[in-house]
Amino acid sequence: MLNGSAAPPQSYEEENLFYKINHRLTRLYVVLRENQESITKERANLQELISDISHQVKTPIANLQMVNATLLEQPMPEEKQREFLQASSGQLEKLDFLMQAMIKTSRLETGVISLDKKMQPLYDTLAAALGGILLNAERKNIHVSVACPADIVLAHDRKWTSEALFNILDNAVKYTPAGGDIQVSVQSWEFYVKVDITDSGKGIAEGRRGMIFKRFYREEEVHDIEGIGIGLYLAREIVTMQGGYIKVASKVGDGSTFSVFLPHG
Repeated sequence: MLNGSAAPPQSYEEENLFYKINHRLTRLYVVLRENQESITKERANLQELISDISHQVKTPIANLQMVNATLLEQPMPEEKQREFLQASSGQLEKLDFLMQAMIKTSRLETGVISLDKKMQPLYDTLAAALGGILLNAERKNIHVSVACPADIVLAHDRKWTSEALFNILDNAVKYTPAGGDIQVSVQSWEFYVKVDITDSGKGIAEGRRGMIFKRFYREEEVHDIEGIGIGLYLAREIVTMQGGYIKVASKVGDGSTFSVFLPHG
């Protein structure tokens, strides 16, 4: 007979408690790891955003400094001064546009602004977007045709959806040559409403179609055209937040079609 007594076997309750504690500790570890990964990703995104802003702001600030130094250091006739001041005004407008675009982007990304989806006609939303580009289209003698049934109703945020459509239309006007055409057509499908915006511009090479929605992306050959490369990025963010998506079909030298798909519900 052995001295002492053997340890009593664990009861069902003890094993169950051990399992629960172990499960919760494992879950806590997973949550902490996910939070750490999220923080790391947010820091990387913030660093990228700061780098993007610095790059975009650098040129107009350098131009303003040059204009200011020239006006201060060199005597010149009043007409020449006016030219320099007009150039300075253009750079200030570019900075203001950049800041406004960044504010919209940051508010959407951080959820400061929530989309207010309501059942309402798309016709009025599209009309508001078109109103923002008609003057520039007229200046370039670009013909804009629209086919949108007035009875198409879907749940969407009118203000932000109009912003998204305007950004795509604005891009179409910028990259369509004088005397060109822009066609807008709307179709109601079973689950989605499809908005096609077709231009007769330069087109987009297949290898670049996935890049045009990146923040601040601009093709090298179009740097002489006004813009900062954030419109399409914003458009995709707005559409995606409403459960939709954007597709692009294009042929170099033969224009592009941006198709916006918005869910009915």
